[in-house]
Amino acid sequence: MHVVVTGSTGLIGTALVKKLSADGHDVTRLVRRTPRPGEARWNPTDGTIESAALEGADAVVHLAGAGIGDHRWTAEYKRELVDSRVLGTELLASTIASLERKPAVFLSGSAIGVYGARGDEELDEHSSVGSGFLADLCVQWEAATAPASEAGVRVAHLRTGIVLAESAGALAKQLPLFKLGLGGKFGNGSQWQSWISLDDEVRAILHLITAPVHGAVNLTAPAPVTQGTFTKTLGKVLHRPTVLPIPKFGPKLLLGGELANALLFTGQKVLPKVLLENGFTFQHATLEHALRSILGRAAA
Repeated sequence: MHVVVTGSTGLIGTALVKKLSADGHDVTRLVRRTPRPGEARWNPTDGTIESAALEGADAVVHLAGAGIGDHRWTAEYKRELVDSRVLGTELLASTIASLERKPAVFLSGSAIGVYGARGDEELDEHSSVGSGFLADLCVQWEAATAPASEAGVRVAHLRTGIVLAESAGALAKQLPLFKLGLGGKFGNGSQWQSWISLDDEVRAILHLITAPVHGAVNLTAPAPVTQGTFTKTLGKVLHRPTVLPIPKFGPKLLLGGELANALLFTGQKVLPKVLLENGFTFQHATLEHALRSILGRAAA
């Protein structure tokens, strides 16, 4: 297969490109800088793209976007979060629609933030969208794929949860404190965390390249946990105590109240109904198994 990937230097994109290449597929990475072999240039801000790189490709996997938790949510950074997703998706979708030999599938990034803060409600792909900045962002992000789907290309929206990896992402940020025995639950720990291992995230994307799926797809493991359970499980795997809860004022002071609430103190209980119905098998179906695999910790 020939697969075009954006966001190829991010956590998911790096792992996806590595797996595709290892499996013998031809990968073209879309980049903003001067391209190297195996790369093509695009710039969503000024609307330019080397469209020839997409001509005849089997699939386009779009993972690019500014980091949700990288900065405080100032008005300026919120605009960057939206523009980095919507402008790039619009450019890709319209370019794909204009091609003579269109890709068979366009897998475009999204996030479970589309459901908003929903308490204990179980959510699948048929659930309604929520409210708040992240939900609004995801709605715009997904809507931007319309030109591709209207041109007959199969489009799936990758509604990804918390991706667990040792090298980067949410887990990597928590590990230093937990290894010192200073980790703890955020607030009362009742908020749900819908997670997926990086290996399963990549495997799910590969599965969706060929599976006859379109529309929303939740990329989360089938066993979401509360934040309190996540904390206890990580402490168990690391053989460290997790007795000190983290009060809300600390993260809110560091990150700002809106960002802290969205990422740490609220959540969603999301189930991967579409993946399971379409024959996907999770390598890491439970949190403890995932953490032991990721951190190289055998069961005690």
